[in-house]
Amino acid sequence: MISRHWRGLARASQAETYIRHLRTETFPGLRKLPGFVSASILSRPLGAGVEFLIVTQWESLDAIAGFAGADPEAAVVPAEVAGMMIEY
Repeated sequence: MISRHWRGLARASQAETYIRHLRTETFPGLRKLPGFVSASILSRPLGAGVEFLIVTQWESLDAIAGFAGADPEAAVVPAEVAGMMIEY
């Protein structure tokens, strides 16, 4: 099993919206992908925002490539989510 980590700093005013997006859009989409195992949301207040660490578990690098494309370390950030972030 392979763990994939993504870190982002959301605007404090957008933190709940981001969590809702993960739970209603991102995670349901991931569950449909072959090789996806699980996902977790970790968060903490940090400076002007809320830091998120999204940890996903996959069966293989090939499974990650089905989500992330050719570069398994590349961030996959929809435009809607990018607007919620201070940095990622």
